[in-house]
This record gives sequence, structure tokens and C-alpha cells, in this order.
Amino acid sequence: MKKIKNMLPVMLAGALGLSATFASPIALAADPVKIGMITTLSGGGAGLGIDIRDGFMLGVKMKDGKLGGAETQVIEIDDARKVENAKQIASRMIKKDDVDIVTGIVWSNLAMAVVPSVTRAGKFYISPNAGPSALAGKKCHENYFNVAWQNDNLHEAAGQYVTDKGHKKVYLMAPNYPAGKDAIAGFKRFYKGDVAGEVYTKLGQVDYAAELANLRAAKPDAVYFFLPGGMGINFVKQYSQAGLSADTPLFGPAFSFDEGILKAVGDAALGVYNTSQWNKDIDNPANIAFVKAFKETYGRNPSLYASQGYDAAMLIDSAVSAVDGDLSDKDKFRAALRKAEFNSVRGDFKFGANQHPIQDIYVRIVHKEGDVVTNKIVEKVFSAHQDAYAADCNL
Repeated sequence: MKKIKNMLPVMLAGALGLSATFASPIALAADPVKIGMITTLSGGGAGLGIDIRDGFMLGVKMKDGKLGGAETQVIEIDDARKVENAKQIASRMIKKDDVDIVTGIVWSNLAMAVVPSVTRAGKFYISPNAGPSALAGKKCHENYFNVAWQNDNLHEAAGQYVTDKGHKKVYLMAPNYPAGKDAIAGFKRFYKGDVAGEVYTKLGQVDYAAELANLRAAKPDAVYFFLPGGMGINFVKQYSQAGLSADTPLFGPAFSFDEGILKAVGDAALGVYNTSQWNKDIDNPANIAFVKAFKETYGRNPSLYASQGYDAAMLIDSAVSAVDGDLSDKDKFRAALRKAEFNSVRGDFKFGANQHPIQDIYVRIVHKEGDVVTNKIVEKVFSAHQDAYAADCNL
């Protein structure tokens, strides 16, 4: 590894409210592990990026600022959910900042624009969220790892659960972007009934009056929707206000019922079933410690997104440790990432051949814990589930 002449601080980019830096007291120390975090911190969907960032930075904090025992520098920049922003930020991080790893992207359209350029440059991309089907299949890359899921996965579990519950005429709705298309494809892969309607809305849409009128006219016996962030907040509120909740049950993935959405929606979401690979009540030491530390640090319950950000940090920690902080041998570092030798907050975790998780997926119900609207696990839908695109990946 290269050496430097001066002490290098580890900047945590304002996360955790820290103005202090972690720094090596020893001159001529090894270069830090440099991580570029591109995520959405302003505008629509900012809550998702903030949760990913906070979960990741909590992991760094819990390792005393040293992932894998190595000084760690995190360069954090807001993409504002804009493709061109994300592309420009990634280019700067690769060419000017010379980062070792890029992470943080929330949205699949941004991931599709950024990940190929990162991997072509010989850098590693660790996804804490977006898992578009193309990057899991024919466009997979040896330097691309997804620690969250492939986009279809939670929707596949929902399709199975809705089928098991006997619903035979379901109305489907998702945003018109890669993750929305993957969502509906995943649901239909396991759903065995009829489709009453299949609607793709504008990304960032806030008014669903027209869609709700068409939905009511279709007379489905259930509705399945994927609308993350502010989109989900508006839809669930409007669905309840339209009086549809009483007669037509609503199902969704965890993305439509994360902690941020539930805080904004409140009682209108009670009783809704949603699918997830994680929840705060999963009983294992890693998750118990994570939930406790997150609440103490940020004063709120962690979300699915926060758990994924944290696991991304822990994956990096395990791999950096395995190579003794020296990322110059990329083959060794890649092999260490593939082993995924860390204690995931979701329990058993391993990568499939396409470097996406093989994991259990649960159904949760929205309920109240005191005055707080939140989720609890009801049952497991899939055990050691792998995505449908792994066979198309030639790694």
C-alpha cells in the first residue's frame, strides 16, 4: 500500500452530528480506505437516503471509525435523486478522490447509470438498496455486490403470500422506472390469480385521484402496490381517505411501509401486510445491538434502509479485515467480499453466484406499539430465497 507523509483524518461528512474526525496519531500511516457515498439526502425520497447513510455511518462509528481496523474516509454527496447528478458525482469520486469503494444509491435508474462506470474503472460498488434485474443477470460484474436484495425479491414473497391468502383478482401499481417494473414482474412470478389492472405511475407522483378512481371501477379483491418514500405516504393516505381500506385490503413490500412512511401515515396503515427480509424484532445478537445503538444515536426506530446501510458497512468491515487493510490486491479483496463473513442483522446471509443475497423473506403486519405505528413479523414466506436472474450471470 502507498504511504503518506501527514496524518489523514477520517471525515464522516457530518453524519451522526459529529464535527470531530477520527485520525491516526502516527505519521507515515497507510492510506485510508476511501468510500464514496452517493445517496439521496434532499428532495423526494430523501428519507431513504438519510436512513441508508445513518445506518452505514453507525457501523463506522461502532468500529471506532476504522472498518476492518483501517482508517476509513467516507466522502458523502447528495444526488438529489437526479441521474446526471449521480453520474457527475461518481466521475469525480473515481477520478479526483480515487475512492476504493462506492455505495449509497437508493434508486435503480441512478444505479443503472452509475454502477457500470464504477466497475469499469476497477472500483467496487456495494449496493445498500437498488438491485435492478439487469445488474443481477446478464450485466452482472465481479466488482458489483448487492447487500440488500434483488429488486424482485420482496415482491415475489408478496405474490406468494397474496396467493396463499386466496385473493384471485388483484390490482397492481408501481412507479414507471426499473424498480417498478421489477416489482410487478416479481409479484406476478409467484401470484397465481387474475390481474384486475396493472398501472405504472410517474416517479415522484403525489396525486393518485385518477388511479384510485380507476382502481375502484376495476373492483379488485385486493391491491398490491410499490410506492417508496413520499409516493407511498401520499398513496396510503389517499387510499384510506377514499374509503377503499374497508373493502379492499392493501398489500405491499416493506418499501411502502418503512418507518418513515408509517410515521407520516399513522393509523391509516394499520393492519396492512408487507414483505421484508428484515425487521427490528428479528432475534439475533447483531440485530439487537444494531437496533439499540440506532435508537440511542438517532432517537428513532431503524428502517429497512438503515439496516441495509449498516450491513453494507459490516460487509466492507469484514473484507477489509481479511486483507489487513490492503485493498491493492483486488482479487483478494473481491474474494473476501464474496465470503460475506459478517454477522448480518437479518441473520443467515450469503451471496449467490451473482453476488446478490440468498436470504429468508418474511411477511410483517403494521400494528401499534404503544403510540408508535410500526411493523412486526407474522411469518416466514421464503427460506434461503435466491433471485430469478442468477442463472443469467456468468461470473
